[in-house]
Amino acid sequence: MYLMIIYIVISIIVIWLAVLTGVVLKTKAHYNSLISNTRKHKIDEILDELLMIDKKTKEELEVVKKELHEEIKKSILHIQKVGLVRFSPFEKSGGEKSFVITFLNYENSGIVINFIHTRDGLRVYSKKVKNGKSEEFELSEEEKKAISSSS
Repeated sequence: MYLMIIYIVISIIVIWLAVLTGVVLKTKAHYNSLISNTRKHKIDEILDELLMIDKKTKEELEVVKKELHEEIKKSILHIQKVGLVRFSPFEKSGGEKSFVITFLNYENSGIVINFIHTRDGLRVYSKKVKNGKSEEFELSEEEKKAISSSS
């Protein structure tokens, strides 16, 4: 009876050793394939390289973030809104041949150009606009409509 118990215990130990040997061989094969793909001799070298790459990537990401924020700040000054309103400046003239066009940035600052068609020709007037209001001259109703319609 004791002999049978000893055989069972030895069998369990042999099976356990076989399982552990399989796990170790599989881990060693994975380690070897990792080493051969990276051309490094130690896992420490591989990890150091990965940490260095991660650090470099973070630094590059910070540079890209800064540049993006600068571009966003600059883009506020670019023309972003254009408005157009056609109108007839004189009651008896036919058709709406005259028009106002606005070119504004994000802060509603820019220029309003007024094209008035008359029998004598075309008259062109421009006004500076800052924050939706003229800096020098009073805005006409058509010019105010063009500013408010710009998007």
